Amino acid sequence: MKKRNFLVGIVITFLVFSFVLPVLAQQQTQTRRHITGNAKNVTGDEHRSTVATFVQSLLNVADREKGGIGEQVRMIAQEQQQNQEKTADQIESIQKRNKIKTFLIGTDYKNVGALRSEMVQVRNRIAQLDRLVDQAATPEDKTALQAQIQTMEQEAADIDAFLKANESKFSLFGWFVKIFAK
Repeated sequence: MKKRNFLVGIVITFLVFSFVLPVLAQQQTQTRRHITGNAKNVTGDEHRSTVATFVQSLLNVADREKGGIGEQVRMIAQEQQQNQEKTADQIESIQKRNKIKTFLIGTDYKNVGALRSEMVQVRNRIAQLDRLVDQAATPEDKTALQAQIQTMEQEAADIDAFLKANESKFSLFGWFVKIFAK
């Protein structure tokens, strides 16, 4: 009986390695192609650079818009600057996760959730800026605000694609870990 169970275990293991792993490898290759084809590969350093440029441009607009919308634009820029480092660290943490660990228990759901939460806040800041565009005093400031809104929308879209790719990675026991991660 023990020999039979042992042989069944070996056959099942062989079948898993013969049929399931090649399919998983193909899925991961397709996911990589999807991510690199539709959005640039997001890194923490690129995010820091994009946000630093965004913040500087907003602060320039805030300096020119003294009194009116200047203070609101300055507050949005400061909020974005304060959260840039945390967001970049979360991106790097997700990227640097051990591949074997990801295969066994899934992606880093804690950092994925925190990054999703930050993306909601970024979208709220974008909406605030969108409302302020109409109140800008000069056409140059309106154009500058619209350009920065587009920049942050693109950055948010890239991070969303990054999150979707990492959430869809296959794992053997990820479903079990996900239950307790909520």
